[in-house]
Amino acid sequence: MSVQPGRLGAAFLAEVETALAPADALLSERYPGDDGSRQPVHTVYVPADRYSADLAREWGRTALETAAEHGGLDAIARATVARTDSTATELATLVESKLRTEPIEDLRVDFEDGYGVRSDDEEDAAVAAAVAAIRDAGDTAPPFIGIRFKCFEADVRARGLRTLDLFISGLADTGDLPAGLTLTLPKVTSTDQVAAMVAVTRELERVHGLPDGRVGFEIQVETPQSVMGVDGSAPVAKMIHAGEGRVTALHYGTYDYSASLGIAAAYQSMEHPAADHAKAVMQLAAAGTGVRLSDGSTNILPVGDREAVEAGWALHSRLVRRHLERGFYQGWDLHPAQLVTRFLATYAFYRDGFDSAAERLRNYAHKVSSSVLDEPATARALAGFIRRGEVCGALTVDEVEAATDLPIAKVRDLALHRPPAA
Repeated sequence: MSVQPGRLGAAFLAEVETALAPADALLSERYPGDDGSRQPVHTVYVPADRYSADLAREWGRTALETAAEHGGLDAIARATVARTDSTATELATLVESKLRTEPIEDLRVDFEDGYGVRSDDEEDAAVAAAVAAIRDAGDTAPPFIGIRFKCFEADVRARGLRTLDLFISGLADTGDLPAGLTLTLPKVTSTDQVAAMVAVTRELERVHGLPDGRVGFEIQVETPQSVMGVDGSAPVAKMIHAGEGRVTALHYGTYDYSASLGIAAAYQSMEHPAADHAKAVMQLAAAGTGVRLSDGSTNILPVGDREAVEAGWALHSRLVRRHLERGFYQGWDLHPAQLVTRFLATYAFYRDGFDSAAERLRNYAHKVSSSVLDEPATARALAGFIRRGEVCGALTVDEVEAATDLPIAKVRDLALHRPPAA
């Protein structure tokens, strides 16, 4: 029996293709998806006058010493994130290794709120010292490193640009830019500021002979003007596209944003409803663009007597888990002791969900019947979850390949929606 051909003629179908070609091109350009590069699990902010070449190792040592003073990583894991003693031991082993080898994944030398207003000579000297320390750190520097300079508000704009210029010039004059160079533009209030930052990065590339697009930047979302415009739209979505491919991440700024909405200091938090609203807008704006998301920080630090330290760890671990569950895979840390619960909570998140995710991905990839019928989009999410866990060190390649019955390259391809190799 022959199949009745469709009634839409070739000429008409060609017209449809032609009509949609511009939309196809725009979608591909503006929503390219994840590029597959590594995203750090956190960003550590350190005032510029406290940064040194050995800072990452010092923070790792301090984190381990603080953990030892409070019963060790096993005990802290049991108190905060672990369901069983064996899970606690497993997590403790992984986190101890992390704190000894790569305690900080992303470091921001802060010339903004954490540094304050200094004389030009003092800030200039601090920039030069930061460049020298980054060079002195060599291979021990975090894989991602950069500065947060003062914002583009009129009263501090010139100083911020001067710091940025001196920093990039200092690095360019002493070698290649760090592979993980990351710049943070804070307190953004308009797309005009983002466009100006694009112009600045282009000019820095021109004067230093750098490839086009080499210098990107993060937008710190910490003003109401970035979340809702006068017309009721979400300017943060327009900011991403005004960045012309240079915007790498959106970082939520807990305390500036909360204060600007009039929230009392005692209730300013990463989990305030106003914070959740802003982050939901950020998440929608960034979806499909390849721009990463980061939650903010808690200023309740694990310092002081035993009770205060343990309360600080309990809060921090809960907040880390909370933003991971909501699809924010990065956050801020402000104190060495927070590294303990940053990695315990992050690793627990991936290990807790690994068995189920691996089984579902294996069933999907090998077409095994099960009680869960996963669609391609969910399979990408499952693979993405596993891939993030492997990249950050929570899961090993051997574990992933054994549990999914897939090569790690295939898991990564599924996560990034890439076609299989021929």
